[in-house]
Amino acid sequence: MTRPGWDEYYLGIARAVAARASCSRRQVGAVIVVDNTIIATGYNGTPMGVRNCDEGGCPRCASEAPVGSGYDACICVHAEQNAIVFAARHGNATKGGALYTTLRPCFGCLKEAIQAGIRRIVYAEPFTYDAELEAVYQRLIAESGLALDERRC
Repeated sequence: MTRPGWDEYYLGIARAVAARASCSRRQVGAVIVVDNTIIATGYNGTPMGVRNCDEGGCPRCASEAPVGSGYDACICVHAEQNAIVFAARHGNATKGGALYTTLRPCFGCLKEAIQAGIRRIVYAEPFTYDAELEAVYQRLIAESGLALDERRC
């Protein structure tokens, strides 16, 4: 019997969480872990009480906008944002925790994770920016002391 390592284990759970995503463009899942205990999960989709994407809730998801554009019209909450917000909603501290996500966090989610005290992010799939924004992304990681690890498992 081969047991998965912790990173593979939590990324597997993040993949299962992603299956609940209501976004019709991409399904992303996130898990926040503190002291090897899951304190929150999140997946991407419309805010609670708002029609889901597949029901016409998000104008961007219902449009023909190409990948990487139309975000001004998107009302979906990212998986990482949902995990952070749900941890707070239920009184769970994220300080010193790790965030496992199926997709490398966007620039906004990276800032929010740092602000929430997350010290490590492990992701399964890359998300790329142009060279200028990627340089700022990497600077933010370096200056914050956050560890960012890609795990293709």
